[in-house]
Amino acid sequence: MISLSINGQSHELDVSPETPLLWVVRDIVGLKGSKFGCGMGLCGACTMHLNGTAIRTCVTPVSAASGQAVTTIEGLGTPDEPHPLQDSWQQFNVPQCGYCQSGQLMSASSLLASNPKPSREDIRAAMSGNLCRCGTYPRIEQAILHASGQYVDVGGKPSDKEGGK
Repeated sequence: MISLSINGQSHELDVSPETPLLWVVRDIVGLKGSKFGCGMGLCGACTMHLNGTAIRTCVTPVSAASGQAVTTIEGLGTPDEPHPLQDSWQQFNVPQCGYCQSGQLMSASSLLASNPKPSREDIRAAMSGNLCRCGTYPRIEQAILHASGQYVDVGGKPSDKEGGK
């Protein structure tokens, strides 16, 4: 038996310890927000938090998460109380196809938890492991700056200027 805490709820699961955490969360627990992308931990679509740190769950065995706190995109915010990044994502119209967005949000929230006022370089480094086939990287960066309170709106249009820098 594997004991997991997912989004604050305890789960006792009879699964093979080598099963990727992503498959346990999606197929057994039923939380479908995190996506399968590459299966090698390279694209970031499967990103969740393990004790607040962003991890690639397609290559993380469920045994590595046993007894620890797992947070999925479903645990980041709620429709009534969205995470500030979720608000920024909407404001900046970040998603196009949306497939990578749960992983993008989980990586971005881990970044802001450890670095509340990241520079553009910090953002690019932290987000470099998350791929977006639609190429929404500039809007992702702007949304992260906005959520961190550093975005400056110039003329009501998204700006390439970093807030105050």
